[in-house]
Amino acid sequence: MIITTGDNEAPDSVSRALALASELGVPYVRRSRTSLNKLLSRHQTDKVLVILESGIRIAGTYGEPMEFHPSMSFVRAKRLLKGEQDYMLEISGIQPGDQILDCTAGLGSDSIIFSLAAGKEGKVTALESSLPLYGLLKEGLTTYQSGLKEFDEALRRIEVRHADHLDALKGMPDNCMDVVYFDPMFREPVMESSSLSPLRTLANGMPLEEAAIQEACRVARRAVVMKEKRDSGEFSRLGFTVRERAHTKIAYGVIALDNS
Repeated sequence: MIITTGDNEAPDSVSRALALASELGVPYVRRSRTSLNKLLSRHQTDKVLVILESGIRIAGTYGEPMEFHPSMSFVRAKRLLKGEQDYMLEISGIQPGDQILDCTAGLGSDSIIFSLAAGKEGKVTALESSLPLYGLLKEGLTTYQSGLKEFDEALRRIEVRHADHLDALKGMPDNCMDVVYFDPMFREPVMESSSLSPLRTLANGMPLEEAAIQEACRVARRAVVMKEKRDSGEFSRLGFTVRERAHTKIAYGVIALDNS
């Protein structure tokens, strides 16, 4: 993987690209009005993170480019700020001030909603094991501007870490989080979600290990929550009680704890 800027090599974009390249340990390559395909070929890689003046994009030979965008989390956030309920938050029992660990951050949509609900006194830690997605998410959460103050503040409060969730959980003390959350790549994709196809290509597609759930139950005080496709066998395999609603293909599994 390499990091570059858009065609317009603005000083701020170059500075951000250099900083991210240093953090990720990957080469920064000057754009010099060179096409991305030529850069990919020249540096013998299949992925490039492109730092834009107002965002970040990932492109490559693997499929369609993907730009960081909060997607449906922005719609959910506006509803939440109007006083409406969010089913994920209801299932998870999130309260202001909560400490939440999102073990499979992806593009951060659920982390954003958790952060908004936990508020300024709470904390969301988002883990992402895929280096390209980590870079996309880290820079996106730092720079994205929605125009909605509360939403943008929720983005900035999220701590993003490049880590395998099982390794990270093993290194955490007992009962240090209120809720531990998993949203792994579904064993069977929801085909209508074509916008997530690039994400599926980049993300870690391995199923959750029982050991990860055991560690999550040690780390969490109140609950471990997993999102999966409705009727997925993962719920029973991993010991979750299923909570589902009619007219949706998505369900949540909950392991309620009393580790306070």
